[in-house]
Amino acid sequence: MLLIKNGHVMDPVTGTDAVLDVLINENTIIDVAKDITDEEISVIRKNLSEANGTPEDLKIIDATGLIVAPGLVDSHVHFRDPGFTYKEDIISGAAAAARGGFTTVICMANTKPPVDNLDTLHYIQEKGEQTGIHVLQTATVTKGMAGKELTDMEALASGGAAGFTDDGLPIMDEKVLYDALIKAKELDLPVSLHEENPLFVDAPGVNKGAVSEALSYGGASRTAEDIMVARDSVLALHTGATLCIQHISSKNSVEIVRTFKKLGADIHAEVTPHHFTLTEDAVLKYGTNARMNPPVRTEEDRLAIIEGIKDGTIDMIVTDHAPHSKEEKSLSMEKAPSGITGLETSLALGIKSLVQTGEISLMYLLSLMTVGPSLLYRMIPGSITEGAPADIVIFGENETWTVKEDEFASKASNSPFIGWELPGKIHFTICNGNIVYEA
Repeated sequence: MLLIKNGHVMDPVTGTDAVLDVLINENTIIDVAKDITDEEISVIRKNLSEANGTPEDLKIIDATGLIVAPGLVDSHVHFRDPGFTYKEDIISGAAAAARGGFTTVICMANTKPPVDNLDTLHYIQEKGEQTGIHVLQTATVTKGMAGKELTDMEALASGGAAGFTDDGLPIMDEKVLYDALIKAKELDLPVSLHEENPLFVDAPGVNKGAVSEALSYGGASRTAEDIMVARDSVLALHTGATLCIQHISSKNSVEIVRTFKKLGADIHAEVTPHHFTLTEDAVLKYGTNARMNPPVRTEEDRLAIIEGIKDGTIDMIVTDHAPHSKEEKSLSMEKAPSGITGLETSLALGIKSLVQTGEISLMYLLSLMTVGPSLLYRMIPGSITEGAPADIVIFGENETWTVKEDEFASKASNSPFIGWELPGKIHFTICNGNIVYEA
């Protein structure tokens, strides 16, 4: 048994916002109350001991001054396994997730081989079960991520795929995507799309504008994203399928999603902490550690993204956790891969960039990091209520910590935030009633 004492419970599902005790037995929350007394615990332990035939041990966590919230959910991570395990693997990725307060992650399908078959899907699922957190896996929309022929979506869905995505590559063939959306609608699963038309990407990872000009580097324009988001929003409206616009970065794309939501399309949009925290100038300061697809853009785009978060156009915050080796990120801007590691700084950046600036409440931030991604991927959102699964994060909202390269649980440390002092120090991550991270 585990007793969390005197924590400030914040639950976006129930709206609970109060100092309470939380009692956990095995993998379930069995009581949430103002003050769970020793006498009550003794009775519960006695009853459980008699029922199980073994004495129940009790561990107590003093959460005075700390936030107790449902475990965070990241519906966009890359664990690089199979195929690129020198960057990350499922075990190390899950450790990074736990250190960041996440109890559930959904992995993208662009592994090697890609998750376009049941063998690869089952390999990841089985390895995920060894991690201590919930690791779900998407499957690709197209075979080999070639954008030409659909996978056996029905078989992959029956095998437990959480949804479908060719993340990393856009699906350029409208007929292929249309057919995929029709099938996904039948299966009641989402399709998540990477929206960058290569015609408008002179060079990836950096916004086409003042910074790309200063670097004499071609850059990727907003148009690359906008044109795909507009096309796919029309297809979502027409088919009625659930569509997710991944890692939105353009002010115009935010407005397009806003419009099509009003028209009744079942469109969701995700945003990363780096897109609401940084601008293109970060490339000048952090080099390839600020190179990402889609790129961080202008202050105008950043502010439009925040407005989209505030009015519900953007439903979820994800990390797009994209680990790369130090050697790869040490290459030139032209040769280095895009992406940053994000699981261990996500909550902290949300607090710093959105809550402490007064843009949104902490409760709403938690909703964006739990309820939003859960609903997209057909999961019951976590809650601090009696009978709910014991998936919990405990953190100090305003307690600061410094991002240090040698302290990442991830294999990778490709982050522009190294050296930043951030709020939101994670103290405990609890999944299935087990402490999977303790500071």
